[in-house]
Amino acid sequence: MIVDPLTLLAFVPAALALNLTPGADMMFCLGLGLRAGPRPAIAASAGIGLGGMVHVTLAGLGLAALIAAHPLALDAIRWIGVGYLLWLAVQALRQGPLRPDAPALGPARAFLQGVTVNLTNPKVILFVLAFVPQFTDPARAILPQFLIYGAVLALGGFVINGAVGVFAGGLGRRLATSPRLARGLGLVSATIFTALAARLALMQRS
Repeated sequence: MIVDPLTLLAFVPAALALNLTPGADMMFCLGLGLRAGPRPAIAASAGIGLGGMVHVTLAGLGLAALIAAHPLALDAIRWIGVGYLLWLAVQALRQGPLRPDAPALGPARAFLQGVTVNLTNPKVILFVLAFVPQFTDPARAILPQFLIYGAVLALGGFVINGAVGVFAGGLGRRLATSPRLARGLGLVSATIFTALAARLALMQRS
């Protein structure tokens, strides 16, 4: 077998606990759900899952370790992510109240936003390198093990982050037709995105 069944059983609850811990991905889906609704939030959660699979694939291939060894590369990725999150915050502030005929944020665009936010967070690279190898068997092929564990993390994250986004989206879409409440929701979403940008900007290299 690619992975030891007992090791996989030990990995699943650890991955679930990590997915349930509020973090950047969950807060992003929360903010996007408030701003755009349930469907974009689910699409963004799927995009985050794909971004996570890219990270574990690179880690399994050894490329993530190479990037982590070069702080300047990590810094470049980090600041791209900071800029992108701040751009999302500005967009949230500029969004007015919804009209019945107003075009919503499409799932495809939300999916790409989720992928971008995840891929420009170098903390994910460091997390994958620190967490997943604890469950790998050096005697087996490394990349398939990384992919299986990454798929478990991605699936759990998709369900949990998507659920958070759906809950926020159901609330946000009902309230966002009021100009005053729309401004409030835009401010909340912008605050979330700005806080994520600040968190990423202040992230320690270690």
